[in-house]
Amino acid sequence: QVQLVESGGGLVQAGGSLRLTCTASGRTFSGGGMGWFRQAPGKEREFVAAINWIAGNSYYADFVKGRFTISRVNTQNTLYLQMNNLKPEDTAVYYCAASLSALASRPDRYDFWGQGTQVTVSS
Repeated sequence: QVQLVESGGGLVQAGGSLRLTCTASGRTFSGGGMGWFRQAPGKEREFVAAINWIAGNSYYADFVKGRFTISRVNTQNTLYLQMNNLKPEDTAVYYCAASLSALASRPDRYDFWGQGTQVTVSS
């Protein structure tokens, strides 16, 4: 099993920045990737960004491209999401997820999930 724990959420003003961290433990894997999703109250869980664990190729949702950066440190089993120029509509619970197979933007393609960390952006 893989356990994922997110941290780094908080309250910021619009235009501010946050850096989310996801630490993975348990069984290691290869050939898959990790990603970030977010969910606001009353909304569907939506894709934010993903990265191939080995190659480092990254993919982003259009609404965060140019503002958010996903990265990982393989030797530390750690995933990051640097969020800049935050907007009120970015307010949500952010989840780290791991996929044992091909990268995807659909939540049902991921196998393991963290408990989430709250990000709140005020006007």
